[in-house]
Amino acid sequence: MPKAPLKARVPGAPARADHPFKGIALILTSTIFLGTSDVTAKYLSATLPSIEITWIRFLTFALIMVPAMVPGSPLFALQTNRLSLHLLRGLGILGSSLFFISGLRFLPIAEASATGFVAPLLVTALSIVFLGESVGLRRWIATGVGLIGVIIILRPGTGAFHPAAFFPLVSALCWACTLIITRMMSGTERAITVMAYSSMVGLVLLSGLVSSVWVTPTWHDIAFGIFIGVASTLGQWIVVLAFRYADASVLAPFSYTQLLWVSILGFLVFGEVPDVWTVTGAAFIVASGLYTAHRERVRRSQLLAVPAEPSPNA
Repeated sequence: MPKAPLKARVPGAPARADHPFKGIALILTSTIFLGTSDVTAKYLSATLPSIEITWIRFLTFALIMVPAMVPGSPLFALQTNRLSLHLLRGLGILGSSLFFISGLRFLPIAEASATGFVAPLLVTALSIVFLGESVGLRRWIATGVGLIGVIIILRPGTGAFHPAAFFPLVSALCWACTLIITRMMSGTERAITVMAYSSMVGLVLLSGLVSSVWVTPTWHDIAFGIFIGVASTLGQWIVVLAFRYADASVLAPFSYTQLLWVSILGFLVFGEVPDVWTVTGAAFIVASGLYTAHRERVRRSQLLAVPAEPSPNA
């Protein structure tokens, strides 16, 4: 059988390297930046519309990435053979940010974050379509357990349910798509290229919406908005780098430490203490995510043990 043509790699794009401990250290660091950004966004949502907060976030993001967008700059990084994937990833990042921040206005930070962590479980289903993976019964069961955790947190049909709870769910779906696309581009695109296109897509689309909800921000609001942009940009950058050193199955368990940071900050800043339903539901989600990551490692080790069998993540 003729071999399938290899995907072209942009000159200068670093190939993936197997350094799991470096990847784990990076993903742990990213949770601090991302968690802090989320808590700050919730604080700012009391005075500014969600679209405006997200616009400030992406404006800061784009300004940071300007050196990568200027032709002739030593950091110019818009050369790519995978423009469509960059545009789709930008949409995923935008959707994840906008829907999550919209939910923060109405939901406790720990509840929104725990619900959002169903994203790695949604990757299980999306990997069938986008990565051509086959998913076994045990991984489907683990995904079902995670969805039960979401139901425990949200408690639909009860007085505790808030319609805004759907926002972090949609955000999780967008983030799951982003993770899949990031994995598809890993090893073929430079991190700076991935980030530059993501910033441009979000800023262009939000600039067409923000005027309809504009509230003049104070200097205090602007300062916090810039902080959100810087923290989230650093967090996203580190996530992209982490995928160069380890697979998603290795990194997934450690990403749950973000729940710890947002819970601590949620208590310190807003006086929010997660209730027993949120803690129980989060336990279901984390347990199912850990088991899914374990099964992914087992599956990958089995594929690597058979040289003739190509990895669906290749």
